[in-house]
Amino acid sequence: MMSNVIKPLLCIAHRGGPQMGSIPLPENSLAAISRALTLGVFAIEIDVFQIEGELLVTHDRRLGRVVSGQGIITEQSLDYLREQRLDNGEPIPTLQQVLELVGDKALLNIEIKGQNSVPALKKILQDYIQNHRGSYEQYTVSSFDHQQLFQCLRELPHVKRGVLIEGIPLDYAACCEPLNAYSFNTHLSFITPELIDDAKKRGLKNWVYTVNQEDDWHYLQSLSVDAVFTDKPDKLMAFNQQ
Repeated sequence: MMSNVIKPLLCIAHRGGPQMGSIPLPENSLAAISRALTLGVFAIEIDVFQIEGELLVTHDRRLGRVVSGQGIITEQSLDYLREQRLDNGEPIPTLQQVLELVGDKALLNIEIKGQNSVPALKKILQDYIQNHRGSYEQYTVSSFDHQQLFQCLRELPHVKRGVLIEGIPLDYAACCEPLNAYSFNTHLSFITPELIDDAKKRGLKNWVYTVNQEDDWHYLQSLSVDAVFTDKPDKLMAFNQQ
């Protein structure tokens, strides 16, 4: 007899879970990440851009919405970007700072945004793991840039890869095969049972972004999705306790 038990949705704090609670915090901020970690979330998701060999944790290619300053982030100097601030007064975090903050408290999903990020990612992760006796199992790298994911497969084979898409490809999850992916990270607006089932048949985890409403959580549970990225990790954790 098949079980009717519905499994909880693993909670991934999207950009650190900035909308948690009654007081919003800047996305991708150390303050937001620290707050989400107090919940015992499954994972923290962040975004990185490579600037002069450093990986800065922020989402937008253009400054001004979350981070002060003007212009395209990859056209600015590292010195200029270090002077900029988030709304709560924090400077833009570095990946190194996030690694130290998260430690082994949760999985860390590092989404590559900017180009030519893999060499810096490799160095920073290797140095951190060596210095802290850490484990590559603590991390997963995701991106819409499947070229850089393939580079990760070659350069960081021990780090899990999450293949990001927005849409429904003709061949469903086939793009994950040459990347030897761990998870198929799909957009809520383009979820179909067929897409999810194809990923399952390929042995992939199904992670869906960005899901903030209870009726959507119910729907994704009915599809046996494994995890969701949410801006409201406290709400999702409470939902899982119902």
